[in-house]
Amino acid sequence: MKAKVYFTRTITPQAVVELYRKLGVELPGKVAVKVHSGEKGNQNYLHPEFWRPMVEAVHGTIVECNTAYGDASGGVRDNTDSHLKLLAEHGWTKYFPVDLMDAEGPDVVWPIPNGKVLKQNVLGKNIENYDSMLVLAHFKGHPMGGYGGALKQLSIGCASRAGKALIHSAGVTSDRYETWQKHASKVAFPEAMADAAMSVAEHFKGKIAYINVMKNLSVDCDCCAVAEDPCMRDIGILASLDPVAIDQACIDLVLASDDPGKEHFMERVTSRNGIHTIEAAAALGYGTRAYELVEV
Repeated sequence: MKAKVYFTRTITPQAVVELYRKLGVELPGKVAVKVHSGEKGNQNYLHPEFWRPMVEAVHGTIVECNTAYGDASGGVRDNTDSHLKLLAEHGWTKYFPVDLMDAEGPDVVWPIPNGKVLKQNVLGKNIENYDSMLVLAHFKGHPMGGYGGALKQLSIGCASRAGKALIHSAGVTSDRYETWQKHASKVAFPEAMADAAMSVAEHFKGKIAYINVMKNLSVDCDCCAVAEDPCMRDIGILASLDPVAIDQACIDLVLASDDPGKEHFMERVTSRNGIHTIEAAAALGYGTRAYELVEV
């Protein structure tokens, strides 16, 4: 059965809310809203003003976790004090309640009994305080994963520092000071992402929704302090209840574009075997690559 993916070419804060309403769901209880809050120095992330009407519509709490990389990357989100300071500098705490879910340990460990690579996921413990989740993804490239969308938000986005190291190393180590690349292959890392994403999608099953915004289409992630400028024109907003379908639809929209920058964008995706994250997630059965794109 095909998943429904709603799509609009209009990119405004109000259009995000209108597309969410097309899903016909009301997220219950305390709603965790997963965003990418942007690394210090990054110019491409979507600002809180853009997301504000959507977050307010679900009375949500912005959730984030610390990163596993340190000062060598130029990033400041790897420890609670500097991360909270940056969240304030970027304006998130001005508009919303913000929960850095792994600010205080211990992390929670969720089993992944059928994982391809990972047998457990390590997450910020506060994730268990929420009844439902809204995943707001800025679709763009990624230095290691090829692309970042809903599946990345579920996996790396919800993992604690130790959990991020575990995913990046394809299950070898939760030590964030290890050199991840020596462990993770172009097959194992996407599969580890798919495994971790599954644990979060299954935890909130029936109480989770996804929105991807195809704007500021850089080959680099919002986690990059120094990121390439966008190489393609903006495409639109997508909404779905299926994390696999929405990411697949984004890739297909890039492929269908006549933008001359798409070759550069797709080189980043394919050189990192990014599509394999979608393939692995579909094989695990918590989403489908078959979808109906409903343009509104």
